[in-house]
Amino acid sequence: MSKMLSFAGIGLVLVGGLFATTATAQGLDIQVGPHGVRPMVRDLGPDRGACNPRDAMDAARDEGYHHPRIVRVSDRRVVVEGMTDDGLDRITFANRPGCPEI
Repeated sequence: MSKMLSFAGIGLVLVGGLFATTATAQGLDIQVGPHGVRPMVRDLGPDRGACNPRDAMDAARDEGYHHPRIVRVSDRRVVVEGMTDDGLDRITFANRPGCPEI
């Protein structure tokens, strides 16, 4: 009898988990619930349309720049300057979310 109750409990946990499942991927949520699978587009807001300066400096650090600083921001690009092993250098990123390198 206790074995049957434990299987029933596990089944309820699994079924309950299905109704609360949400998957997320860069502005798109997929919600699985009692109404089926529904895509939900998140509002990214005005701040998410450009490269965050902190993200640009973090990306420059990842590329090996020491003490990076932003020297220019335009509608299309973000220029970061910093020290490398070869001296002072600049790196340019696109002014888009995620700051891809140009």
